[in-house]
Amino acid sequence: MPGYQQEYDVVVLGAGPVGQNAADRARAAGLSVAVVERELVGGECSYWACVPSKALLRPVLAVADARRVDGAREAISGSIDPSGVFGRRDRYVTNWDDTGQADWVGDIGATLIRGHGRLDGPRQVAVATADGEPLVLTACHAVVVCTGSRPLLPDLPGIADARPWTNRQATDSSSVPGRLAVVGAGGVGVEMATAWQGLGSAVTLLVRGSGLLPRMEPFVGEYVRRGLADAGVDVRLGVSVRALHRPDPAEAVELDLDDGSKLTVDEILFATGRAPLTDDIGLETVGLTPGNWLDVDDTCRVRGIDDGWLYAAGDVIHHALLTHLGKYQARIAGAAIAARATGQPLDTQAWGAHAITADHLAVPQAFFTDPEAAAVGLTAEQAAGAGHRIKAIDVEIGDAVKGAELFADGYTGRARMVVDVDRGHLLGVTLVGPGVTELLHAATVAVAGRVPVDRLWHAVPCFPTISELWLRLLEAYRDSFFTVV
Repeated sequence: MPGYQQEYDVVVLGAGPVGQNAADRARAAGLSVAVVERELVGGECSYWACVPSKALLRPVLAVADARRVDGAREAISGSIDPSGVFGRRDRYVTNWDDTGQADWVGDIGATLIRGHGRLDGPRQVAVATADGEPLVLTACHAVVVCTGSRPLLPDLPGIADARPWTNRQATDSSSVPGRLAVVGAGGVGVEMATAWQGLGSAVTLLVRGSGLLPRMEPFVGEYVRRGLADAGVDVRLGVSVRALHRPDPAEAVELDLDDGSKLTVDEILFATGRAPLTDDIGLETVGLTPGNWLDVDDTCRVRGIDDGWLYAAGDVIHHALLTHLGKYQARIAGAAIAARATGQPLDTQAWGAHAITADHLAVPQAFFTDPEAAAVGLTAEQAAGAGHRIKAIDVEIGDAVKGAELFADGYTGRARMVVDVDRGHLLGVTLVGPGVTELLHAATVAVAGRVPVDRLWHAVPCFPTISELWLRLLEAYRDSFFTVV
């Protein structure tokens, strides 16, 4: 096919942030790279997830922060202007125009091929291009699968006719539904409940379980639940949708709930999980099962493939569906491919790491709710379950940290530090409260670096910032070893 060569060192399926990082790391090592993308270059994160959701949330949280400060709250009058918020979001997603990101692929020396790529046997990728011309690529060293995930909708009566929102409609819609039901207790559910309530919807959050953000420390979900309720969200725990009814596209959606009640809304968002986008990428041609998550080793090489030429990173490997983690995995994959292609040992520092292996000890996650929630590493329950002897140290941030008091009048939040008592370093940190997401990287460094608690005493926090929380946590840990008689 004119303009395209048939053979590359590396072929990357998917040009989202994960695929871009894999391509960039391979190109930096001098390998030739083709990147195949069937939608927008930049992927889900750039256009329907991380970027637009934070663009929608920031005005809501900014107003909430102002209302927590005497003298500032009096300046807040009226409500948020949805058109201004939508315009801001549209700027940050470049009006769904991927020209800039497509140009970046060319700027690093990679070839962008638009079309649907499928594996077609070992080291082969067949691309159905937009112009209908067939194209078969050969990868000399590796194919990297970075195709991401899709929303997983429940199989419920009436769901097709109801035309529910997924994360895409929740982040690209430019009209505010009068009544919105959000189904799901995870990050997408609580963030979108926060955003749309702030934009003017009457939001009902339906949660099958007993709490929000169930993978974090239990107290986080309670703080977030109270924050949502205080903002006006109707949070209903322990309830599920049984069926949906929407006889006409212009009419409301009626929900049958398993507690026997009904709920009528203008739109419904299902934030009930994700499935890998591996059902139509030719896995069957290399002995793998279409639609499955891909199992990889610590260099992100897919297990069960002869000669080890297939790699995967991001959502498709199901370690944690977080963009920043996927980008990290892609850098590991790209570096491992480059090392193997050039005969370098995997423990060389030439690739920017002491060892080219993916370390999932300290995976950070942040949710921009009100209050914000952030965590890295293990919860106390996870750490104890893994056999560690631990101490879990809790601090009420607003009561103990002067910087928090100055940040917001009546500041409420909590922090937990999980310490491995035998080894003397942190296993996990969890934070909930206004502004705490900006504290997360310090916690990530401490957990990932296994910094001894004794050494953390010498990392002096600046007064008066919320970071002085670290000193309060260390003091509480020290005091936990003394019993007052």
